[in-house]
Amino acid sequence: MTTQQSSDASGGKVSTGLKRVVAASMAGTVVEWYEFFLYGTAATLVFNKVFFAQTGSELDAILAAFLTYAVGFLARPLGGVVFGHFGDKYGRKKLLQFSLLLVGAATFLMGCLPTFGQIGYWAPALLVVLRFLQGFAVGGEWGGAVLLVAEHSPDRQRAFWASWPQAAVPVGNMLATVVLLVLTTTLSDEAFLSWGWRVAFWLSAVVVLIGYYIRTKVTDAPIFVAAQAEVERVKAVSYGVVEVLKRYPRGVFTAMGLRFAENIMYYLVVIVSITYLSQQVGADTGDILLWLLIAHGVHFLIIPQVGRLSDRIGRRPVYIVGAIGAAAWGFIGFPMMDTGNYLFVIGAIVLGLMIHALMYSPQPAIMAEMFPTRMRYSGVSLGYQVTSIVAGSLAPIISVKLLDIYDSWVPIAIYLAVAAIITLVAALFMRETNGVDLAMIDAADREQLAEAGAR
Repeated sequence: MTTQQSSDASGGKVSTGLKRVVAASMAGTVVEWYEFFLYGTAATLVFNKVFFAQTGSELDAILAAFLTYAVGFLARPLGGVVFGHFGDKYGRKKLLQFSLLLVGAATFLMGCLPTFGQIGYWAPALLVVLRFLQGFAVGGEWGGAVLLVAEHSPDRQRAFWASWPQAAVPVGNMLATVVLLVLTTTLSDEAFLSWGWRVAFWLSAVVVLIGYYIRTKVTDAPIFVAAQAEVERVKAVSYGVVEVLKRYPRGVFTAMGLRFAENIMYYLVVIVSITYLSQQVGADTGDILLWLLIAHGVHFLIIPQVGRLSDRIGRRPVYIVGAIGAAAWGFIGFPMMDTGNYLFVIGAIVLGLMIHALMYSPQPAIMAEMFPTRMRYSGVSLGYQVTSIVAGSLAPIISVKLLDIYDSWVPIAIYLAVAAIITLVAALFMRETNGVDLAMIDAADREQLAEAGAR
């Protein structure tokens, strides 16, 4: 354990270095998720009108937009694998800087795309390419951002500090919501659909430069530098996706199970709710964005507190309560939204994000504590991002299709409940790792390698 970690764990002041690492991770995460979630919101409000052929059914156009939205999720595991491999080899910081520039460029170019009316089917085709690049970059972002913090954090406070990059996600979403809210309330519908929405995407260039600058001010954690030197010294010690699946399959599949319902629930609450409120409840776009803005603010505030709770009572009990809450939310949240009363609607979304935080906040610590340093980036990225293919990417598509077929929220609630049962099983069987020393995980890994004859 480093001097900084010992001091922190004993109750001393947190070092300026750790705070700088947290700020750097959060800055980049805000940028990348501003851009990623901006697409999700625009898919419902804009893209279905400007990039796709109109069939007469608004839900069909939204479904087409969500299919391109899913492309980003398909690209995320690939990004996680590639960034995880090179992040374990060259360091978290370098890969994080590259991912930031890549997602920024893709998002800026989205704002420059011609519409379907101008170039026909080339418009959605180009949108898909840029969406793929955006998803590829975001796939590499999460693992590096949370590990940069987790590997710098004291053992007894790891969930709290590593939850701050998670808290940056609602901040990025809030930023995207504010920009869209300002544009939709100050411009006419015609002006917003014509050019106003593009401004939100062009603004990504500004936030990317700010995030990139902040990330230049941090370094990789001492434990990673030591592990990197060990891999370099002992050539038989390897890393990467194949190695992590070979040595730690339980960690990878447990991470996938934990991620499943959390990922689905988030996109139901913040993306599908937009479609549901606009199409089924008849709510105004400006009102929906304002309600989401309030909910994102609450989400941001509660995530670190859940991380602190996880450090006090353990990872498993917090996650189990979150999975049970996820199973129940659909049967509570949708009826609340059906009332059309803004207090009930806000309450439904806030409740959903509070339940989500119980699963989302402890994830970085849980997953970091599953793998040794030499393959931690690959392990957490694989477990986290591969799940998004069958979880978050399909959640909006499945939900909108269920809504179209049954004209009811009940099948959507059942869909979430089934996903929550899968996650609950993973939470019940996962090992409690609260307070574990990452150096001890590395020592145990070296012993296993020695027993296997790798050294």
